Amino acid sequence: MQDEIAQLTAALARVQAGSSDFDLNPHLQPPRSLPLRPAAVLLAIAPASDGARLVLTKRASHLAHHPGQIAFPGGKQEAQDAGPTAAALREAHEEIGLAPQSVQVLGCLPDHETVTGFCMTPVIGIISAPQLFSPDAAEVDEVFTLPLRFATDLRNFRIEGRIWQGHMRHYYTVPYGPYYIWGATARVLYGLAQRLASCT
Repeated sequence: MQDEIAQLTAALARVQAGSSDFDLNPHLQPPRSLPLRPAAVLLAIAPASDGARLVLTKRASHLAHHPGQIAFPGGKQEAQDAGPTAAALREAHEEIGLAPQSVQVLGCLPDHETVTGFCMTPVIGIISAPQLFSPDAAEVDEVFTLPLRFATDLRNFRIEGRIWQGHMRHYYTVPYGPYYIWGATARVLYGLAQRLASCT
């Protein structure tokens, strides 16, 4: 696990621009009339016998926004949060029962702009103690993990597209078994994969 921490720390130190849901569709970016709303997600990495694993959730199927999609634990930043790191840790605790004190925060990736109007800060943290996740059924259908080396291997990413609101929109995907990881989640992982690749 120490090797993964060293690699992630080196990757976080590299200067890189932020990302956006519009990276592959710049012609569809709407005029910005309102400020982006702050949000944060936690890229929680757990040690395991087969190497470091990344924690992801499958959003509840009854949610109004992004039902059933694969996502990092996280959500919008509230007034009581001291910043994006505090928001990410709070949301992870609320959504999957991850104790904030068991997470060693390494740092943050550049912000990601979502098509839904959020400025999302990805926070990377190492889970330092064994955890039994307890997903909140109101928000999460399932918690699962996948190998960090798979999620950060550029060879596993694809660009796909579909018609949405009358336009063809392209997006990154990184499918894993039965889980179709795409959109903002895949884009953030793609950015991390690029960083790690540039450090080798």
